[in-house]
Amino acid sequence: MLQNYSSAPDGYQHFIVRTLGLSDYQTTWQAMKDFTHARTAETCDEIWLLQHFPVFTQGIAGKPEHLLHNHGIDLIKTDRGGQITYHGPGQVIAYLLLDIRRLKFGVRELVRSMENAVIDLLKSYRIHAIGRIEAPGVYVDNAKIAALGLKIKKNYCYHGIALNVDMDLTPFSYINPCGYQGLRVTQTKDLGITDGLEILSSKLADQLQEKLLKGISTYHHDH
Repeated sequence: MLQNYSSAPDGYQHFIVRTLGLSDYQTTWQAMKDFTHARTAETCDEIWLLQHFPVFTQGIAGKPEHLLHNHGIDLIKTDRGGQITYHGPGQVIAYLLLDIRRLKFGVRELVRSMENAVIDLLKSYRIHAIGRIEAPGVYVDNAKIAALGLKIKKNYCYHGIALNVDMDLTPFSYINPCGYQGLRVTQTKDLGITDGLEILSSKLADQLQEKLLKGISTYHHDH
C-alpha cells in the first residue's frame, strides 16, 4: 500500500513523496506505467521510495552478454534506458514520476540533477563523489555507488535512481554493471556512513526535491 511521506522540507509541496517498502519489481514497474498513462497536466509529480526483492533489470539497449551468471535471480527486460543492473534489499530506490516540461528540464539536466542529489547527500558526510558524462551514475574512488535510468514518454518520466546503502553486493559480480566489465561497486555502509535506509531515504528525497525545484547548478563531473 502506498503511504504518504510527510517530512519533506517546507516549500516543497509540489511533490508527493511515498514510501513503498520492500516491493516487487514487476508490480512497481506496472504501477509507474499506469500512473504515467493516467496523469494529466494537473497531476502532482511524485517520488516513490522503496527497495526491491533481488532482481536484475536490463534496459532497452541492454545486451544479454552482460549477464554473466544469474544464480537463480530473475532478469526482467524493462523500458528504461541503460544496460543491466542489480536491485536488492538494502538499496534505496527513488522513482521519479515527473512532468519534465513543467519542471523545465531537459533529459540531460534531469540526469545531472539526480546525480547531484546523491553527490550532495554524500558530501554532507564528507565523502567526495562525482558523476561521469560518459557513464551516468555516481562514483566514489572509481566505484559506482548509485545507478540511474529513465523512461521519457510524452514529456513525462518514470524510473529513477538507486543508491547502494547496506546490501549484499555479491550479485553485482554476476554482471557487467551498467555494461562495464570489471566495474567496482560500493555502498554507504562500506564508506563509514552509519545512518541506515530510513534516514538516507529521507535525505535523498529532500535532496531530489531541492534539485528538481531549483534546477541544476554546477555539475560535479569527472574531468
